[in-house]
Amino acid sequence: MQTILSTQYNPKEIEDKWYRFWEEKGVFHSIPDSSRKPYAIVIPPPNVTGVLHMGHALNNIIQDIVIRWRRMQGYNALWIPGTDHAGIATQNVVERELAVKHIKREQLGRERFVEEVWKWKNQYGSTIINQLKKLGSSCDWARERFTMDEGLSAAVKETFVRLFERGLIYKGKYMINWCPRCCTALADDEVEHEEHEGHLWHIKYPFRDAPHLYIVVATTRPETMLGDVAVAVNPKDERYKDMIGEILTLPIVGREMPIITDDFVDSFFGTGVVKVTPAHDPNDFEMGKRHNLTPIVVMQENGVMNEHAGEYEGLDRFECRNALVEELKLKKYIEMVTPHKHSVGHCYRCHTVIEPYISDQWFVKMRPLADAAIQASRNKSLTFFPERWEKIYLSWLENVRDWCISRQIWWGHRIPAWYCQECRAITVSSSAPGKCSKCNSTTLKQDEDVLDTWFSSALWPFSTMGWPKETSELKYYYPTSALVTDRGIIYFWVARMVMMGLEIMRDVPFSNVYIHGTILDEIGRKMSKSLGNGIDPLVMIDQYGADAVRFSITVLTTEGQDLKLSESKFEMGRNFTNKLWNAARFIMMNLKDEHPKEIKLESADYQFEDRWILSRLNLTIMVCTASLEQFKFNEAAMHVYDFTWHSFCDWYLEIVKARLYEPVSSRDKKVAQTVLAQVFDQILHLLHPFVPFITEELWHNLKRIVLENKIDIRKDMSCKSLARSVWPTTDKRYEDRIAEETMTILQNVIRAIRNIRSKMNIKEKQKLDALISISADGEYNLQEHSGMLKRMANLERLEIGKNLAKPDNAAAEVIGQTDLSSGRDLSDGLSLNIGQIEVFVPLEGIIDPVAEKERQLKHLNQLENHLAVVKRKLENKDFAARAPAHVVTMEQNREKELLEQIQKIKLILNDLG
Repeated sequence: MQTILSTQYNPKEIEDKWYRFWEEKGVFHSIPDSSRKPYAIVIPPPNVTGVLHMGHALNNIIQDIVIRWRRMQGYNALWIPGTDHAGIATQNVVERELAVKHIKREQLGRERFVEEVWKWKNQYGSTIINQLKKLGSSCDWARERFTMDEGLSAAVKETFVRLFERGLIYKGKYMINWCPRCCTALADDEVEHEEHEGHLWHIKYPFRDAPHLYIVVATTRPETMLGDVAVAVNPKDERYKDMIGEILTLPIVGREMPIITDDFVDSFFGTGVVKVTPAHDPNDFEMGKRHNLTPIVVMQENGVMNEHAGEYEGLDRFECRNALVEELKLKKYIEMVTPHKHSVGHCYRCHTVIEPYISDQWFVKMRPLADAAIQASRNKSLTFFPERWEKIYLSWLENVRDWCISRQIWWGHRIPAWYCQECRAITVSSSAPGKCSKCNSTTLKQDEDVLDTWFSSALWPFSTMGWPKETSELKYYYPTSALVTDRGIIYFWVARMVMMGLEIMRDVPFSNVYIHGTILDEIGRKMSKSLGNGIDPLVMIDQYGADAVRFSITVLTTEGQDLKLSESKFEMGRNFTNKLWNAARFIMMNLKDEHPKEIKLESADYQFEDRWILSRLNLTIMVCTASLEQFKFNEAAMHVYDFTWHSFCDWYLEIVKARLYEPVSSRDKKVAQTVLAQVFDQILHLLHPFVPFITEELWHNLKRIVLENKIDIRKDMSCKSLARSVWPTTDKRYEDRIAEETMTILQNVIRAIRNIRSKMNIKEKQKLDALISISADGEYNLQEHSGMLKRMANLERLEIGKNLAKPDNAAAEVIGQTDLSSGRDLSDGLSLNIGQIEVFVPLEGIIDPVAEKERQLKHLNQLENHLAVVKRKLENKDFAARAPAHVVTMEQNREKELLEQIQKIKLILNDLG
């Protein structure tokens, strides 16, 4: 019979078509409506420089599942999209492009350089947005924002002014993290620490009045000794108590400096003596303040040594290190050098080793803001999924330091502070002031620095809704409902959004935070360009289709755990979408009726298998919805997957074929068609948040055929899009626990017969005889289902009875009470007592027992030989010690598989006598 679906599913034929349809029909658009309950999420804005990677794919797939599901539940669902200006990252990209033309940003000047960045943004900034659409993201694109658009810029200025006026923003000269490559300050969270195999240089510092005597100082950064102003020991260290107050001479430089005491010094590290370099070490900076020591800066901002470095002026800091160490060796100042592993900070953008540096910067006073954010978590205004991430959030807030928010770059929100050129007073204002707030001078100059990118990102949940204006969106959608993000930005973004939301809006920005894991390669390494182990989601979409990519990733994503991914994993999603397509073709071909006539179903019309599949559907709706409520996306997807593939396709479709091909009556055929359409319609609804493209395509085709053939599936089919239709709800009328448990027994019996076929190498087409022996305490009737058993197990004859004897030369399988599980919560016990069932299949005339026994023995011998090889490998200590962990695990799994196969063959041999 002709069908409107092509024989093979081709994602490329439908995906762009349906995304255009959704956009043209405004399916994703939301406006405030006081008669409906809102559900809003804001996208973690990807960098404007970005292209879609697997991390983005995972994050946006999860968000899309949430928003499509809530939209179908009837919420006025809004997903606000946008991109981040990504200050340092974007400036670096544009600088690299200019470098190709042999142009430096300094040659252009600030204004022209910023114009170049805007040109780049306008040309390339929408790349990742278009890629998110390929993934199926159902954002309200009419509300797309950019962290430097006019509205968000106004929000940033207003926030800065308010925090400054409340005493929460201040400026001062402090020790900060400095990137010599980007020439900008970095917040503590923007420094990535790595273990380095370095050295500990033990350097002799001679006494001024007795140059032949010296004290030994251990350091990992000898180049900074050029800025030493003192040497410190612990006041409790008995070794040095007589030296306190003595004057030393700094090697090479000749500067005189005292020996001081400070509780910070660790007597057990190195020699127990530390050099004090207040300009180049954060701990020394604090020590210098305690002892009124004057810092000496020996480096320029680009990491090149300055005039205070003496003869080393003009050398790069690491060149200086090498040259200085050589001179120290030559002049006998180095006592010894020892290997030393230590943690070294790097710039999170360019990976340059950072320098602790004294600089005049702007800071946010974090303690008052952090305390409010801690309280929000403890009083459950904010809930983390999984719960364990709350501890990470709280730990950071409890130990937070003031946030350095100024950056010495040109691309970003310029700090709204002006300096009076007459009296040096600072005027902070959301707009350019006409005169100095202190002396009324009109000679003002704006601060050259820009704000940390994360400052504007922290305002994202409310700035995207129009704040500081009092918009209808802000009143209706704020606070948002949930945030979906990666664990890597709990500090950078999540905590700061909570702090800013509470400070500015007096409410948390969202009530739920779902933290997903990181995508790794198949052996557990982070994906990176340098390792060449990345997987391009767009290539996977082109190869497998967006739905296959979405479904595969969702199923693999367990609660907050990292996800090990390889290209082959997407085959599962492709196989499932193909299965769904083929099931749809079968259903739609068999829903057509030459003389369609509508009937109203009565409960008596339903056959056993109808009652079973409707009850299973009811259960699937319940558990899928419950899993989504708990942000357990893989569980939700697997519930629908198992029901669709196994219960519906493998069992119901096979059972119902007889009623479609050889119906006992036209009414019973119509009943079967109606249940088929009804269940498949609900499957498409349940699957839509996970695989939106294929479900939209199939639903429109199903709707057309259902209406043409007058099939009443008790659902409103007038909706313009499946994305706007109603999420399934449970119906008590369809709950039939007895049918579910009975069907489970029948399935186990059929599987038992199929297992015997497989074990004995009997072809599927070969008809068999079977006996089903039920123990005396079994509380069910299989006799009434004998027709189904014979069809599904391909039996010639079937005998069912109590305590039947096993025939000679017969294979057997046993089914017990523990095999009865329909997927329900059975904590209240089973409705049926299964007792014990034995399934016997006589083999007389079916197989040659002697030849089969010989074949199985040969196979057993091969497996045992293979097992011996694997065991020898695992028992080899060198293999266990040297082989990669995944290789050892693979061999352990192989050993387990071989043991299981050997056990199965021994059971077969037992059946063969």
